[in-house]
Amino acid sequence: MVKLRDTGNPDRSPSSYRLSGAVGRIESSMIRDLLALADRPGLISLAGGLPAPESFPVSVIAEAAVAVLTGNVGGGALQYSPTQGIAGLRAWVAGRHGVAVHRVTITSGSQQALDLVARGFVGTGDVAALADPGYVGAIQALRLAGADLLAVPSDGDGLMVDVLEDRLRRGRRPVLVYVVTNFDNPTGATMPAERRSALGGLAERYGFVVVEDDPYGELRWAGSAPPAMATYTERVITLGSFSKILAPGLRVGYVIAPPPVAEALVLLKQPVDLQTATLNQRVVLEVLSRPGFLEAHLARLRALYARRAAALATALHDHFGPGLRFTPADGGLFIWAHLVDRSVDTLEKHTAAIDNGVAYLPGAGFGIDGRHRQELRLSFSAAPADQLDEGVRRLRATLAGPVPLRPRS
Repeated sequence: MVKLRDTGNPDRSPSSYRLSGAVGRIESSMIRDLLALADRPGLISLAGGLPAPESFPVSVIAEAAVAVLTGNVGGGALQYSPTQGIAGLRAWVAGRHGVAVHRVTITSGSQQALDLVARGFVGTGDVAALADPGYVGAIQALRLAGADLLAVPSDGDGLMVDVLEDRLRRGRRPVLVYVVTNFDNPTGATMPAERRSALGGLAERYGFVVVEDDPYGELRWAGSAPPAMATYTERVITLGSFSKILAPGLRVGYVIAPPPVAEALVLLKQPVDLQTATLNQRVVLEVLSRPGFLEAHLARLRALYARRAAALATALHDHFGPGLRFTPADGGLFIWAHLVDRSVDTLEKHTAAIDNGVAYLPGAGFGIDGRHRQELRLSFSAAPADQLDEGVRRLRATLAGPVPLRPRS
């Protein structure tokens, strides 16, 4: 938990303020705290899942902003707008997903969408299920809402639906199941169609809602995408974001929900921020509306991340050999790796790695119950390919000792 500094002045001491119970239900994200340590000159970061800065379409966004502001009839781009989002952007999202416009709400990033869904479905003590290891933002949002978290183990195909089904048969009754179906954060796993179908069937049988978070689905460069969860059940809420395909600083996301749920989410959003930033929405819509832009931009993104993912996988094979198990990425931003040596604790080694010039995220930071101490999440997105080999060399030296000299050919 975040600890507030006691200044010695009674009026400024945390104990002099009566804070709600919500503050006690949430702890500072270990991931955010560890990333704060990684901002050092010369450090190679394999840690944060940040989009590559050079991937941002800066000139296109700048031109779009000028076009929006110069065509700003009546000051509309700088004025308040509807809580559910501007009509044009909602229509664009609806068309992309093949749903009715009234099901779409534009949010301040998909994290706000997740928070609104948690507020709408979870009361104190209600059960919410998610994969373990899991996305830290989901763990925080659900705990803040008062959820009793049901940790479901995951494997190379994502959340293990058969284990969830066993828990349901034993009497656990989640109000929602949260899943990152495409290129999961942190594991990089994609849930196959058979498992999605089984999860949809369980939602129908037991009456919970599936919250499908999909910020990475557009970043696939190999294989074919399984059908979305909405193919298998109507009891699904889809979260999406423009952070990974345009720029996270715009803070524009969306949620697609059944009509009664969509109406409730708009009501929940009103006292939170009244509306998502009008100017940002209009800029995003202007960018997306440029003929041919998005598909060409996505092709460049996929090619960039495919090269970096391959470079990271090659470096891991070269420097760790059989001492590290992982599945190469065919999309998304992450690789989840397991150390064969069970005596090495990746959380305990984190500071040493920073001192050695490389940053990663220990698996324990994604655990609901403190496990995953021999695992780590590596991101290839923000580091240039020519830095990845050196970063892995430093990582190998930190976690498993000096790298042996390679024989000369």
